[in-house]
Amino acid sequence: MSKIGFILVLSLLFNEVGLAQGAPPPRAIDLTATDGTQLKATLFSTGKPGPGVLLLHQVNRDRKSWDTVAEKLAAAGIHTLTVDMRGIGDSGGTRWEKLSDEELSKHWRGWPEDVEVALQFLSSQPGVDRNRIGLGGAGLLGVDNCVEAARQHRSPIKSLVLMSGETFHEGLQFLHQASQLPELFVFSDDDEYPPTQDAMKLLYATASSPSKKLVHYSSSEDAPWLWYEPFDIGRVPAKGGHGTDMFQPHPELPGIIVHWFVTTLLTTPGHAPADGLAAAAIFNQLQSPGGIAAVAQQFKEARQKDPQAQLWPEVALDILGADFKRVGDIKMAIEIFKLNLLAYPDSAEANDDFGDAYLADGQKELARQYAEKALALLDAHTTPATSWSDTEQKRGQIRRSAARTLAQASSGADR
Repeated sequence: MSKIGFILVLSLLFNEVGLAQGAPPPRAIDLTATDGTQLKATLFSTGKPGPGVLLLHQVNRDRKSWDTVAEKLAAAGIHTLTVDMRGIGDSGGTRWEKLSDEELSKHWRGWPEDVEVALQFLSSQPGVDRNRIGLGGAGLLGVDNCVEAARQHRSPIKSLVLMSGETFHEGLQFLHQASQLPELFVFSDDDEYPPTQDAMKLLYATASSPSKKLVHYSSSEDAPWLWYEPFDIGRVPAKGGHGTDMFQPHPELPGIIVHWFVTTLLTTPGHAPADGLAAAAIFNQLQSPGGIAAVAQQFKEARQKDPQAQLWPEVALDILGADFKRVGDIKMAIEIFKLNLLAYPDSAEANDDFGDAYLADGQKELARQYAEKALALLDAHTTPATSWSDTEQKRGQIRRSAARTLAQASSGADR
């Protein structure tokens, strides 16, 4: 059988399994806003219990712009609702492009009460875990309303995806305060509504979560300013750089978004791996006088609020500690590795790093203890070799390093 034929057979089998399990097709939904306006939505259900995601479109698109992501999320086990904001798509209300200047000035940030209706509908659906909800928004309309909904519902909202938009004073304050909320920020220099790029950079820089992640599609220069997004329906030509329009020139982007929601709602609800770019301030602090003690205190306080909190990626401190060891500052390397082991105690690599540094410092008994711990973790194989890799190659590299440390610490041989 050819490779293509094999893939087709697998596809048919997976489709049959999905049908056999009763996974429902997308379903059109009628919602009624508080003032009676009819809103149209689409529910992508999984047919089984799971978290939920609400996706909000930008002002010059409608809910269909999220279809690709919504279908993939439902297939991954996440109930997803897309909704047309009033005056857009199939929803009722005065067409956005026909709003008077006075109405635009009043409603250019949208109708948060309509988003509330959609969010409550999603949370009330059979099988939806109302305590594991994610929000995704594109453009000013989607981003600002997502941030506001998260601000109003801090407990159930476990993840955000914000694309090509901005939020304002209350929203920025919330992002700064939400120190453990996973957030994915996406923008492109090709965005036809500058300075959206800088607005997104401000959002990312303001957010205090160490598990925030940035997807930045760079270009040689920013697009020229022509007009404002919320006040434009078709005035500025689309070029694939704004919101969900990025899916066409960047076909990998829907998969990135789906993976983010799977991680933060299914795999580790409310958590994502700490990101090196987000932790840059911590790395700078570590290298200043008293920095290690200050960071250790920050970590302790974060763990008191959230026992699963991580403030930095393991590999980053591994690199930093190795650099200090390489230039002969063994004491500093030991302190860095000690801090890393505090955050990642079940990492074979973190234990191996610690043992290797103790050996370089002549503390052979401690070197032996941590090398043995690294080998025991590898042998048990109940946790990954490191928080970022568990390949056989990585396990082998750690095993060789720990065995070498153990042999030298036990025999007293020179390094």
